Amino acid sequence: MEFRLSEEQAALRESVRDFATEVVAPVIGDCYEREEFPYPVVKRMGEMGLFGLPFPEEYGGMGGDYFALCLALEELARVDSSVAITLEAGVSLGAMPIYRFGTEEQKRRWLPRLCRGEALAGFGLTEPGGGSDAGATRTRAELDGDSWVINGSKSFITNSGTDITDFVTVTAVTGRRADGRPEISSILVPSGTNGFTVGPKYSKVGWCASDTHELSFVDCRVPAANLVGERGRGYAQFLRILDEGRIAIAALSVGLAQGCVDESVKYAKQRSAFGHEIGAYQAIQFKIADMKLRAHTARLAYYDAAARMLAGEDFKTEAAIAKLYASESAVTNAREATQIHGGYGFMNEFPVARMWRDAKILEIGEGTSEVQRLLIARDLGL
Repeated sequence: MEFRLSEEQAALRESVRDFATEVVAPVIGDCYEREEFPYPVVKRMGEMGLFGLPFPEEYGGMGGDYFALCLALEELARVDSSVAITLEAGVSLGAMPIYRFGTEEQKRRWLPRLCRGEALAGFGLTEPGGGSDAGATRTRAELDGDSWVINGSKSFITNSGTDITDFVTVTAVTGRRADGRPEISSILVPSGTNGFTVGPKYSKVGWCASDTHELSFVDCRVPAANLVGERGRGYAQFLRILDEGRIAIAALSVGLAQGCVDESVKYAKQRSAFGHEIGAYQAIQFKIADMKLRAHTARLAYYDAAARMLAGEDFKTEAAIAKLYASESAVTNAREATQIHGGYGFMNEFPVARMWRDAKILEIGEGTSEVQRLLIARDLGL
């Protein structure tokens, strides 16, 4: 299997790396501390075509693929994860359900603005009492004439309350299956719909410059045509979206892990102790070597999962492996980078402090580490 990037892929990586260094890095620290969504940065990302990377040109996309998105996520996360997760959620969770399962009319209506970064969309799956048990959906939608009437709530929804959020796609119980299990469907709810309320933004440990809210639906009425995909197939559709999203989160995790390597190498060459640069001491060298090892191995894991997905092969287990290993590598690298920086690693003005705060959620979002291990074990027949 060839893991070398093509000229086009390498060029994309370099352009996003330059953007992250020159545009994101100078401003994101202030946005982070003020818990302010970086609208100007997102606008520039849209102008670059990053939100349209994996979508066909006929819907306003760039005609690339999912791996191109992953390359962009890795480079952004080397500098900042709030910006990276805004792109990841905007594409793989916001726009992708419409592209994968929506009607032609839905695609042509909603995708062009999403691809240009002029609008964002949210992915309403998680509920306050559900957590990892995504099948325990309590939000309900009843068909009343030519409308769905939705009641329920969703939690931890990214990109759901920005000034440019166009809609959220939510899972809801729409009936009972023949075997008695709930029938779960996906329904698109435009922003501003009566009965749809976006709660206050969460106060978070990390990802402080990204947008995250709780959502509530009280007799929220939307057209029956807003059903996304087949009725009763919403749970299966979202599982497919999550499988793909795990590769994207793995790429983001690799970016954070690599960013910790970059910052640690730079600091180890600048900081002196006991008459030498600290990078001359084997204790520091070994820490950074292990950090590089984790980032490199995690990168190969998500490259493999993405290659299988694009080849049309089964990739569910490989996506779980990539997400699990990359997220845990990011957490470990962030801890080690903070240790290498000493007291300065505890100061928010240093990027590694932000990386340390951002890393933990990677072991939780889009399937906890425990869920990934469960998926891997099931594939082994256990």
